[in-house]
Amino acid sequence: MLSAVLGLFSQDLAVDLGTSNTRIYQRGVGVVCREPTLVAVHTDRRGRRKVLAVGEEARAMEGRTPRDIEAVRPVRDGQIHDYEVAEALLLHLVRRIHGRNAWVSPKMVIAIPHNATDMERRALRESCETAGARDVHLVPRPLAAALGADLPVERPSGHMVVDLGGGATEVSVLSMAGVVASRVVPGGSSGMDRSLIEFLRGERQLLVGTPTAESLKEAVATALPPKRPKVHRVSGRCLRRGVPRSAEVSGDEAYRAIRGHVEAVGNAIRSVLDQSPPELATDIVDHGVVLTGGGSQLVGLPAALREATGLAVVRSERPASAVVLGAGRILEEMDLLRAVAC
Repeated sequence: MLSAVLGLFSQDLAVDLGTSNTRIYQRGVGVVCREPTLVAVHTDRRGRRKVLAVGEEARAMEGRTPRDIEAVRPVRDGQIHDYEVAEALLLHLVRRIHGRNAWVSPKMVIAIPHNATDMERRALRESCETAGARDVHLVPRPLAAALGADLPVERPSGHMVVDLGGGATEVSVLSMAGVVASRVVPGGSSGMDRSLIEFLRGERQLLVGTPTAESLKEAVATALPPKRPKVHRVSGRCLRRGVPRSAEVSGDEAYRAIRGHVEAVGNAIRSVLDQSPPELATDIVDHGVVLTGGGSQLVGLPAALREATGLAVVRSERPASAVVLGAGRILEEMDLLRAVAC
């Protein structure tokens, strides 16, 4: 009863703890936070760790810190690898939104990968509770993405959602508020950044960092061979001479660097479709495929996947926010929460 009374005064939250960014939805308000999933951590000589900055402040330090300070990404390839740092990030963001009053701790809905293990679910639940949550509900990320894309996943019909996150791509077939078939493709949009870094290292003998590779991807990369390639100038360190150097990189080069990731997503879509019951597969042929996640904003991706799979492929209206919007909808609707919470 006390928890119910305190819940009247709390600001309940839904969280998308992504590889690249963490987004938070507040009940009755909407999306109130979007911060990089990044924490600057200082480690002293005794091995003790101290958080110096999180989110945008930590990103400003990335690649510019001394050896005893590290910019840590606690989520890699769609999985939490450092629960201590993830907990510190959540604690900071929850306090920023909710204040420090322990008497009105929020209820929290958090989206997790469909293939998360029981140990990972338990550790994440404990991290959320330590960060100040009164009550924690875990929901499958594919369902949250589908709800954020306004798909009627509660009905007995098949829908396919391809969530291209920062660290992994999750291809899922959904029906009756459940995940029927799913496959994870490692890499995601961060994998594309790494491929661009390796391409420039091997083809141009130029070493660049992740922020530079990300800006190159956003400027000129496409999922299909570009008809009129753009050119983008990047700066880094020359591996031959060891001095700073700039180079112009074309859209053709960027396409060659990342096309393997696009092909892997197309193969995963066909594989998951093969795993699905015939009736649901027929529904998907009729309904098509919906893309969510920040990685789905790659230019030409829907057309490239249509070409690779023969299916109708569309991008959701707000792809980068689909997961947190779906988790927020689950937070707002108790019947939906009871149906999908795991």
